Amino acid sequence: MRARRRDERGSVTVVAAAVMALVAVLTMGAADVGKALVARERAQAAADAAALAAAQELVTPIGRSPAELAAEYAARNGATLASCVCPSGSSEAVVEARVSVGGLLLVPGDHEAVAVARATIGAAEP
Repeated sequence: MRARRRDERGSVTVVAAAVMALVAVLTMGAADVGKALVARERAQAAADAAALAAAQELVTPIGRSPAELAAEYAARNGATLASCVCPSGSSEAVVEARVSVGGLLLVPGDHEAVAVARATIGAAEP
């Protein structure tokens, strides 16, 4: 029996190291998901603000283009305006905003979160 115990000596260390590595990978994965979700919410907030600004310009023009205002509001919220479909005389503004997620721990490279928002002008439907 004693010889067998000596042969398995240190096996707990190997298992503990594997468990610690697994915990580290799971922690990094959770951090990556959290970072991506925060960027997604920032992109959605920026897209919402940009769509509302563009729609407001369509309703009560102040002399700037809706796309210009949408880009300004997206930038104020930490995003870049990817597109703005808001032609003069239309009743809605649809914008797409992008926010850089940056580098992730488990997935190399630069990533972006994208959000689309639509603001409609007119009376609310019942």
